[in-house]
Amino acid sequence: MTIATGAGSLPGDDYAEAVRVVLGELPDLPHLPELPARGAIADMTGRALAVVAGLDADLQPAGWRLTGTSGGPGVDHRRARSLLAQDLDVLEEQTQGYEGALKLQVAGPWTLAATVERPRGDKVLADHGARRDLAQALAEGVGAHVRDVRRRVPGATRLVVQIDEPALAAVLSARVPTASGYGRHRTVEPREASETLQWVLDAIADAGAEPWVHSCAPGTPLDLLRGAGARGLSVDLTQLTAADHDRLAEALEAGLSVALGVVPTLPPATRPTDKQITESVLRWLDMLGLDAGEVSDRLVLTPACGLAGADAAWAREALRLVRTSAASLNG
Repeated sequence: MTIATGAGSLPGDDYAEAVRVVLGELPDLPHLPELPARGAIADMTGRALAVVAGLDADLQPAGWRLTGTSGGPGVDHRRARSLLAQDLDVLEEQTQGYEGALKLQVAGPWTLAATVERPRGDKVLADHGARRDLAQALAEGVGAHVRDVRRRVPGATRLVVQIDEPALAAVLSARVPTASGYGRHRTVEPREASETLQWVLDAIADAGAEPWVHSCAPGTPLDLLRGAGARGLSVDLTQLTAADHDRLAEALEAGLSVALGVVPTLPPATRPTDKQITESVLRWLDMLGLDAGEVSDRLVLTPACGLAGADAAWAREALRLVRTSAASLNG
């Protein structure tokens, strides 16, 4: 059965309402929502640093920075951890008696390395040892995060953890700017990129959850994600190349989940209907030579990316559209 879920972020700052919306609109695979409108402690980076184990950070005018072994967590890092705990309390309260699937999202090691600074400046990406330490701390923290959520939501019969890697393509092609803005960080070799990502994906699997990787950025190497252990690939349909289509067909045939972003993140001039979305997915499957009935249990429909930039009305409509379109695919 084809199901629907969200990419992660939603607009607004009312967390209890966001959880209610997700549980109501996405009953087959609700996700722990992210509300970056609440500030840096709730954005993709702040949320991931709240999960990371054994490393502390603080918030500077230029963004998040690791504090080193003796620095201790800054006030904003403590607030990020506290906010995540509060959000999990809300999830736990609203999922009393819930049984079914649940999805979490965490920024990946390469996106963090391209975003967070070292204690003495410049991105973690500039230092091989620093990026290794950050990835391993993320892996440890994600495993603990999965176990915590499983304790809080014991009815979660299937737990998916989506690793968000929007910066991976830029890391691999030397497009991440240095602190000065005048240069670019050296490219990371695919072998290291895969091995580092694998630490995090293995930690998810070892904790009994299903590791997915999401990126709506063009140029993300889907074969590298599979090789690192991803059991699900989440993409924006409009950003795919011919090679990407082939990789996704291979993934579906191999039994992996494919989450296909089919609804715009911002309200378009002409709003699509669920019939139009369903037809576009069927055309895509036909182009790949795949039968909808044979891959329906591995196909997931989502918005193209996070919905934080949308208004509340469109965010709810986008989630409704992916849900009703998935239902239409099921006949």
